[in-house]
Amino acid sequence: MQKITIAIDGFSSTGKSTVAKQIAKQLGYIYVDTGAMYRAVTYFAMQNKYIDKSHFDIEALVTSLHNIRISFKFNENLGFAEVYLNGINIEKEVRTLEVSSFVSQVATVPEVRYQLVKQQQKMGKDKGVVMDGRDIGTVVFPEAELKIFMTASAETRATRRFKELSERGDNVSYDEVLHNVKERDYIDSHRADSPLVKASDAIEIDNSNLSLQEQFDKILQLVNTALKANQ
Repeated sequence: MQKITIAIDGFSSTGKSTVAKQIAKQLGYIYVDTGAMYRAVTYFAMQNKYIDKSHFDIEALVTSLHNIRISFKFNENLGFAEVYLNGINIEKEVRTLEVSSFVSQVATVPEVRYQLVKQQQKMGKDKGVVMDGRDIGTVVFPEAELKIFMTASAETRATRRFKELSERGDNVSYDEVLHNVKERDYIDSHRADSPLVKASDAIEIDNSNLSLQEQFDKILQLVNTALKANQ
């Protein structure tokens, strides 16, 4: 069966990664979490004190981009690929609210986007890939055979994210998480380079009231339709 490219875009905390992993596993496709790539660059910037609440030294980050190597390694125990920065597993570190609070700023830097988009296109050049992010269907793979745009209310997304962080042991408040969700929505949608927008041929899915199983079933149906159309 001929392989296709599946692009899943949408707002933060809409469950893009969760369903993308499920679909990739179902099809035996490669899964690429582009959000984790931007989080890795953000973590690098934080570790090197290029960004904090009071400043962002964009020039220093851009100058250091050649020192950043991002890779994914499959963890059989967890059942998904974890992100590595320069050979070090940073999967847990990049999922914090602190990284979330800076990642949209880092993602606005054109040089960062250029470097990561090149890597993403290389990862998916042979198709058979499920990639999620903000600009997959519009910039990275505008010719993707299936484009999905996921959304949900800010409150619903904040509730999910708060639950996830709390269960992990992070000391955060719901109000902090909701503020972060809304702030990222604004920055992602208003940046000059590759803003978050729904591709004209993307299928929008509002999962505010969908269970994980309902969401998976709905998207798998779309995948099967796209597969048949491309045979």
